[in-house]
Amino acid sequence: MKKPKNTLTIRGLDEKIIDRLKARARTKGRSLEADLRDLLTHTSRQPLVLDALAEADRIAAMTPGVVLLRANGGR
Repeated sequence: MKKPKNTLTIRGLDEKIIDRLKARARTKGRSLEADLRDLLTHTSRQPLVLDALAEADRIAAMTPGVVLLRANGGR
């Protein structure tokens, strides 16, 4: 399998954040790069909360008499 050659640069991270991320990777016996790659891969596969709200709206629209009330007061 060919390895992807894409690069992502994140500027302006506080050194304390980087230290915590390195410590997190170390506790799993992994490099920072490997741990962040897996974290980003996993996170990118998670559905967005907005997707779930849109799906709830779609289902409610097909169900007579159902009105969804959101915490922010929107419908």
